[in-house]
Amino acid sequence: MKWTVHKLHQLQNKGLTIDETVDVSDLKQVDKSIRDISPVHIQGRADLSSTKFTFHLTIKGTMVLPCSRTLVDVSYPFEIDTIETFLLNDYDDTTDEDMHVVQGEAVDLLPIVKELILLEIPLQIFSEQENVEGAAPQSGKDWEVITEEQLKNKIDPRLAGLAKFFEKKKEE
Repeated sequence: MKWTVHKLHQLQNKGLTIDETVDVSDLKQVDKSIRDISPVHIQGRADLSSTKFTFHLTIKGTMVLPCSRTLVDVSYPFEIDTIETFLLNDYDDTTDEDMHVVQGEAVDLLPIVKELILLEIPLQIFSEQENVEGAAPQSGKDWEVITEEQLKNKIDPRLAGLAKFFEKKKEE
């Protein structure tokens, strides 16, 4: 996932097609919520000119994250479509967040791929399985986890007397 500027200029007329699988398992040390991550498949192409290199990429993989409710492992597949542009000159005033200035004599896509994967981690993820062994407990002394549906149907005991008051009004 790394090319020299000279090599990219040589490929300018031929074009560059990318179809690689890379290991990004070191992301587990960067973000501790990633319990495991599969090798990531990167496909795409590059548009090469004398002043910039534009990469059109699709990044696919699967990471294992903890369930927000029970802490069991949840497999989270991801697919990221991105366009990353590398400029040879930093004086181009059309820069935006997906544009990078080439540092040194090489273009390395791997740090950008890792950053995009980290941005793909959801804030919350829930397991579809219930009552999984080794999961966080769903009840304890004086507490239990309830669903939103149970919460809607539950009447606050402090307001139960008020509900009876309105029932009496309807009967009269």
